[in-house]
Amino acid sequence: MLVLVLVTMCMLWHLHTRSLPTTRDYPEIQKEGILRLVTEYNQSGYYIAGDTIEGFQYELSQAISKISGLEIQTHLEMNLTESFEALEKGQYDVIARNIPITSDVKSQYLFTEPLILNKQVLVQRTAKANDGKKPLRNQLELGGKTLHISQNSPALLRIRNLEHEIGDTIYIVEEPRYADEQLAILVAKGDIDYAVCDQQIALLSQKQLPELDIETDISFTQLQSWAVRKTSPILLDSLNSWFRRIREEGTFEAIYRKYYTESDN
Repeated sequence: MLVLVLVTMCMLWHLHTRSLPTTRDYPEIQKEGILRLVTEYNQSGYYIAGDTIEGFQYELSQAISKISGLEIQTHLEMNLTESFEALEKGQYDVIARNIPITSDVKSQYLFTEPLILNKQVLVQRTAKANDGKKPLRNQLELGGKTLHISQNSPALLRIRNLEHEIGDTIYIVEEPRYADEQLAILVAKGDIDYAVCDQQIALLSQKQLPELDIETDISFTQLQSWAVRKTSPILLDSLNSWFRRIREEGTFEAIYRKYYTESDN
């Protein structure tokens, strides 16, 4: 009985310590010399073009590396929910993605000063690429339509609210295997008719797929930032300081223009 009690106590203590939030903050990161980031594999995050690594978040992280002197370890994860779970477990220090700052996630995580303004848009085909069928322009026309989104996308809540606003049913398919960029490709190929994606991802996709129409807004403009744990306030201050310096030097603007505004990217 005594052995059983001791074993049970050890198991409970192990489970308790596993559930405790990690306290890894900037002092621990600085001591190790490594900052672990997780982002997604696409032009907004990280991708390989020929023999070169590119991506909006990747280039921002490299600019931070030069300023901070930290080695940046970049990890890839398409599912944002899984990224948050791994962040909590201490596998990563930062989620380097354009994350909408909502009241729900703001209560659970710390966010850097806003990096970009973004919104959700309807991705559909142009009339020329869709047998002359004109793209939807009024949100009232979404009633009865099927919209595809990536699993756990922040667009889900907005579409549900939109249903109430228009007084009609909007069918939603959450795709567990595809992120916004892949959904845009499916629309362009004609495999699906409508997807809801981040405007910035949609803009990047449209440069490669001119048959896409992304002119119909689904949500209002949102502030988007990187996220860290609640237990990493010093890291948050450091990131904000580095971002301010990158902006002052003009590096941020150059990276932003490369991925989001230059037509020849």
